[in-house]
Amino acid sequence: MEVLIISGLSGGGKSKAASFLEDIGFYIIDNMPAAMILKFAEFCAGASSRYDRVALVYDVRTADSPTELFGVLDQLKAMEATCRMLFLDASPETVIKRYKETRRRHPLSGQTQSLEDAVRKERELMEPVRNRADFLIDTSRLSTAKLRGELLRLFGSAEERGGMAVSVMSFGFKYGLPMDADLVLDVRFMPNPFYIEELRPKTGLDREVADYVFGFQQTQGYLRRLEELLSFTLPLYAEEGKAALVIGVGCTGGHHRSVAVTHALAEFIRQQGYQVTENHRDMGRGG
Repeated sequence: MEVLIISGLSGGGKSKAASFLEDIGFYIIDNMPAAMILKFAEFCAGASSRYDRVALVYDVRTADSPTELFGVLDQLKAMEATCRMLFLDASPETVIKRYKETRRRHPLSGQTQSLEDAVRKERELMEPVRNRADFLIDTSRLSTAKLRGELLRLFGSAEERGGMAVSVMSFGFKYGLPMDADLVLDVRFMPNPFYIEELRPKTGLDREVADYVFGFQQTQGYLRRLEELLSFTLPLYAEEGKAALVIGVGCTGGHHRSVAVTHALAEFIRQQGYQVTENHRDMGRGG
């Protein structure tokens, strides 16, 4: 069993971190007092595989004494559970800015005279927890995507850490744009095999159609420039922490040109080391 304690400053990103961890298979419980963590872990140890990976959010609202939490952590490790703690930190200026933007009340506002005092007091209270953490992430300058990428690196499976997944989809403009596409490419300028009688019933996956589409200089030049563009942009998307990228390639009906280009692009992206799926949304539709 794996137990991860998520702690940190209010406004440091605990809620976002918990959501991302839930996406990769952790069972999340928010605001669990230290006294209950051990009992819950014992329950999970004897329960179904649903509780093999558990993440418990612990913050200043439940932090009566860090010493009690540390005792629980020691007991969990004695149970031979994999028990670690993640602390989400942020600069005082960042936390104050986030609270002012959201207009939420700080948990310690009722005990202090100002937001600045509340942030300072919480940092003092949580300092022992911060020092005990196995992982520390400062979210002051992290985008949401980069926070997700860092959590994947630390806690994701080998497959999840394998990098950004790319989906390349052919479609027909006559049937509408794919709603989930991040990039849309229009290849309707290419010579159309539809007007070649023997090619009309075939698709872009057939050798004869692909040879026709790529037999023109403008098609070859376009594909070469697309490959240059993707070689430049895909690593930047991955670095930003994007988990999945959908590229739509459209022609009029989604049978010939877009299918051939999609197939070629998917093979190129696969050669660059990315996980790739290829699908042809409208290839099976009637003309």
